[in-house]
Formats: sequence, C-alpha cells, structure tokens
Amino acid sequence: MLSVIIPVLNAGHVLGPTLEAVAVARRLLPCETIVVDGGSTDDSVQVATRHGAIVLNSARGRGIQLAEGAAAAAGDWFFFLHADTRPQEGWIPAMRKFINGADNRRRAAVLRFRLDDTAFAARLVERAVAVRSGVLRLPYGDQGLLIGRAFYEELGGYARIPLMEDVDLIRRIGRGRLSVLNAAALTSADRYRRDGYLLRPLRNLACLALYKVGVSPRTISTLYHSH
Repeated sequence: MLSVIIPVLNAGHVLGPTLEAVAVARRLLPCETIVVDGGSTDDSVQVATRHGAIVLNSARGRGIQLAEGAAAAAGDWFFFLHADTRPQEGWIPAMRKFINGADNRRRAAVLRFRLDDTAFAARLVERAVAVRSGVLRLPYGDQGLLIGRAFYEELGGYARIPLMEDVDLIRRIGRGRLSVLNAAALTSADRYRRDGYLLRPLRNLACLALYKVGVSPRTISTLYHSH
C-alpha cells in the first residue's frame, strides 16, 4: 500500500485539485490519502473530507504534521506531498517502477519541479531547481518525496521542526540514495508571483545558507515569516 501524506494549513483553495490528482492512484493501486491539518480556519478539512481523505488534526508546523501523518499511515511506502502540488501524467507508473525496484528499499525519490505559470521567469526557476535536484541532490519539498516505511523509520523520520524539515531529511537520506523520477509535480506559482521570481529563490537560498551554518530552524522560521 502507498500512503499519500499531505500537510495542510488554510489550503482549501488549492487542495481540491491536488486530491483529485492523487485520487487517480487509488484506482490503480492500493492507496490511502492522509491530510494532516495544522489548525486551518478555512474549508481545508471540508475539502479533504469531500475527496475521501483521512483527516488528522495536528499542531501547526510542516515537520510536525508530516511526522504525525507518517505515524498514522498504514502503507509500506510513503509519498509526502504539499497541498498546492499536483502530480502530473506518468507519476504512478514512475513510482510503481521505483517501488518494485529491488535496489530501492533503502533509497528515496522525488518528482521533477514544475510551476503553473507561463512566464519565462518560471522556466528559469525550474531549470535552477533541476540543477539543484540533479547535481546537488537537494530537491524542494514541492517535488514530493517517495520513501519506503522501513527506510523512513530507519532514518528517524521527519524532524518536528517548523522549517527546513525537507532539507533535514534529504541530508540524512544522502545524495547517493536519491533519485529524480521521470514525471513532474506541478506546483502553484502564487508565492513566486507574490514575492517575485528573483526575491523568492534568493530568500530560499538565504534560509538554506543559515541552516547550513547552524542557525536553528526555529530562528530561520521566525525570520522567514516576519518577512
């Protein structure tokens, strides 16, 4: 069984299309969808319920919510996915192939990064992320994460931290044990349009640099959200 785990906080406006994309998997392989709500005040919970997802309540914080979802999941494999990210055509065969690979029990995989914007700046960001994922093996959380339960538990799972939870787990997985699948994840470009296609990546890079030099995720989160 595959457990799709989606952390949510006031994401009702984008959650529906994501759950519709995930619903395809439920028709093709044993699959459950778990939405972990961090205290939404919009209709996120109602949207999740309408789409047949299992809904859990959790303290706020993506690392906390992801960890809670994994703890409640029944699947042999986990696919962690952001609420505003929709897997695209071919993602199920790509995942099935990876899951069936005998050498992938202690490996993980992500999808290619795409933005739902026709702007040229969006294509530049996608190329930069492709280099970051393919060369540095440091993907964005927006690319999803496919990992076997046993390997996830061996690594200690997601840290219950407010920010950088994806970087923290990827670092423990290790560059040599991460694959980029031949399928894409289409993510909402709203944040890039709001913050700017230059400033948003620079802000992300600044957070990563602070984390790399030892600044605590809580401090980085405070700086990130105060901006």
